[in-house]
Amino acid sequence: MEDHKIVQRNLALQREWYGEPLGDRVRRLVVAFDISQAFLADVLGISAPMLSQVMSGRRAKIGNPAVLARLIMLERKILVPDVAAGKKEALMRALEEVRASRPSVTRDNLPVDIGRNDRVAVAALRRVAEAGDLNAAASMLNGRFPELADLLRRAGQPQ
Repeated sequence: MEDHKIVQRNLALQREWYGEPLGDRVRRLVVAFDISQAFLADVLGISAPMLSQVMSGRRAKIGNPAVLARLIMLERKILVPDVAAGKKEALMRALEEVRASRPSVTRDNLPVDIGRNDRVAVAALRRVAEAGDLNAAASMLNGRFPELADLLRRAGQPQ
């Protein structure tokens, strides 16, 4: 198969497996954290050439589940108010927390798309609290209850 066709097939697989090409997701992180691809690769625990191959579509997947988990962790850290505001200390702290993490993927901690129930919970929260209160509560809970904080943050976002 020609290189071009392999890349197109791999990008299509990434859309199916990850929701979009990994290059798009990685570029957002590089911009949000104002870091190089090589630095991001180090934080994720993957070699820079391997990350480049995944981004370009020369490889279809991230083989190490811990690397994918760290990528998702960084995507979620973007929602933390100080990180979203671009505060350098918060950006570096988030990167170091993810680099130091040792995530595992087990049947008990796989993210589940609860779809309708999630939307119902967000709608209910919006009915009983204002966006500012939801975001403040999310900030308070983030350290101990990150999943609940994430739900509150999503409810606090504009519709």
